[in-house]
Amino acid sequence: DVQLQASGGGLVQAGGSLRLSCVGSGFNVGDYYMGWFRQAPGKEREGVACINTTDGTTYYLDSLKGRFTMSNDNAKNTVYLQMNSLEPEDTAVYICAANKGYCSRAAGHWGKGTQVTVSS
Repeated sequence: DVQLQASGGGLVQAGGSLRLSCVGSGFNVGDYYMGWFRQAPGKEREGVACINTTDGTTYYLDSLKGRFTMSNDNAKNTVYLQMNSLEPEDTAVYICAANKGYCSRAAGHWGKGTQVTVSS
């Protein structure tokens, strides 16, 4: 049974940092493209970052302007999202996802997400 468990969210002041983790179980993270998505109240879910866990190639939402960094540790079956210089607009539920073969908004497997709240 494929499961994704995200953690690391919380309340932080604008300008602060958080590191999110997503642990996979029932599958090998290293066999999938892994993505982070976010959904704010009243807004559509948007893709934040994606990583090819084989070679570490990463892709990011353009508007992030280099503030976020995604990484993976296949030995721990885990991916991370380091978020720096957080802004109130980053407030959302952050969700990790896994997809075979490529980054996709229609990923095959989804976790439940972790809440990130950035206060001004």
